[in-house]
Amino acid sequence: MLRFMPVGDSMTIGSAGEHTWRHRLWQHLRVTYGGPFTFVGPREELYDKTADAPTSLAYADPDFPRAHLAGWGEGWLHMAPLVGDAIRAHRVDVLLVSLGLIDLGFYTNAEQTAENVRAFIAAAREAQPRIRMVLLPVIPNIRAQADEAFAAQVDHFNILLAKTVADLDEPRSPILLASPPQSYDIHTDTYDGTHPNASGEHRIAEAFAEAMREAWGLGQPYAAATTRATSTASPPTSR
Repeated sequence: MLRFMPVGDSMTIGSAGEHTWRHRLWQHLRVTYGGPFTFVGPREELYDKTADAPTSLAYADPDFPRAHLAGWGEGWLHMAPLVGDAIRAHRVDVLLVSLGLIDLGFYTNAEQTAENVRAFIAAAREAQPRIRMVLLPVIPNIRAQADEAFAAQVDHFNILLAKTVADLDEPRSPILLASPPQSYDIHTDTYDGTHPNASGEHRIAEAFAEAMREAWGLGQPYAAATTRATSTASPPTSR
């Protein structure tokens, strides 16, 4: 069985009442991947905005493997020390990583964030030398649109991330750099300029799915238009 572990920040953990992109990707792989798979990780909860803590299990659709390593307000800086133990404990085969925005916003500049990416990759490989990874660049967000200096840091980090992937990719432990979600629009794919709504969840899931399909032949093309048209939008939550 192929064991995926989603790793990320608030866009990955999601909040109470949402499906999350993790659920959207699971739906896609359930239909298009020919072998057994699951999502694993040390955490399962969503973020509860009322409690201001990751204490909710109120998924819009809870019937999927909800495990992950994601946290509201956590970035590469926080996950690098945790990923090795999580991989060992949950026998992870593939990491699906969406991090960086929170680092650049609150903790580290582009160069420091890139160094934490390298520390994360080293820790992952120490735990599982044949681990595979898919890394998503920092995607469009409202702060980058409004803050020119921050946008420059995001762009610089995404360049450094691509260089890191090129430097560290190796046959026994391949690293994929996913393309940013196609036509991602913060006005229509997020509910607040940063966090994905139902459409944004699908676009992020598609970015991971297409990277794995194109590089590893895993699954089939993401049926984005059909899926978005027929899916039920995440119900409103306290935002």
